[in-house]
Amino acid sequence: MKALFALLLPFVLCVPARAQDCPDLAPYAKAREVIRDLDRIVAPGGVQEAYATKIGGIDQWLDVRGQDRHNPMILFVHGGPASPVTPTLWQFERPLEEYFTIVNWDQRGAGKTYTTVAPEAIADTIHIQRYVDDAIEVAEYVRKRYHQDKLILMAHSWGTVVATKAALARPDLFHAYVGIGQVVNTRDNERLSFDYGLEQAKAHGDAAAVKELESIAPYPGDRPITRERIVIARKWAQYYGGLSAFRDDSKYYFDGSLLSPDYDARDVCAIDRGNMFTLGRILPEFLAVDFTGVRRFPIPIVMFMGRHDYTTPSAPTAAWLDRLEAPSKQGVWFERSAHMMPWEEPGKTLASLLTYVRPLAERKRDAH
Repeated sequence: MKALFALLLPFVLCVPARAQDCPDLAPYAKAREVIRDLDRIVAPGGVQEAYATKIGGIDQWLDVRGQDRHNPMILFVHGGPASPVTPTLWQFERPLEEYFTIVNWDQRGAGKTYTTVAPEAIADTIHIQRYVDDAIEVAEYVRKRYHQDKLILMAHSWGTVVATKAALARPDLFHAYVGIGQVVNTRDNERLSFDYGLEQAKAHGDAAAVKELESIAPYPGDRPITRERIVIARKWAQYYGGLSAFRDDSKYYFDGSLLSPDYDARDVCAIDRGNMFTLGRILPEFLAVDFTGVRRFPIPIVMFMGRHDYTTPSAPTAAWLDRLEAPSKQGVWFERSAHMMPWEEPGKTLASLLTYVRPLAERKRDAH
């Protein structure tokens, strides 16, 4: 299949060849070794660990990195539901590790966790609430293991669904919540993404795109949001820069795992296989997600919003944040980004975390 759903970050035009055969990584061996050496944490007070631990009754993989183990700790909840961030850490995370210890978690059905646990053993567990329970369990585990009072909870795309629910359920675990490409209401996102794609197709005189998009109009409308309709709607929004700003593809991201020192060929293969395994199982629940009724948030909240994001359009996020009551709240606009803010504007990502997020953790630690 050439294209899959791309809000469940991101099942865009990436699943094809690698889903059939695991890649030959031999041509990339020297580059992978250079990246491995560059990414080594050599500071005496740092931490660099990758391991599987029992979470939610199965072995799930954690990757923990930071230059100073006394820094505030971030738990990062990746998109997908099976698009792990671990194999593209090398593209943006190293500067963040000077100021934070970062826990990246390959969720059930994703990446190294997919290769560790037989898919049929977890097929009946692919539900949003199970991911939320896993996230809470991961938070409790790393707090204890790394002697952290609380964590900063940060999430991207699909991960914002899991993280928002986890923060609402267990605010005692977290200093603050950072949503990147926040999902507020899935049906609103679908409508806005479709409208953008159609508008751009007409503006560019792309008759083929207009014809394909109009074949599913009105979208989403009252008809079921099938995977086939989603593929058409998302394909064109992303082609016109709604996933990565000013780009018609995101090869830098989808091929980034080929250079990852953290993933072998089997792990790289698992990215696409995990995508396909989880998509059909989680899609009905995901399409019902709606946080518009949430009016109070129990911990400080920061939203990173891409000005050109039409994968999880930012307008609903800004409106939701505006009316939300919270101990503190901050919206941060990324003017040169669409959906992939940490990759598209890594400098602004770091600066924003230092300006708006790290002080929230330091303030609470100083109070103890």
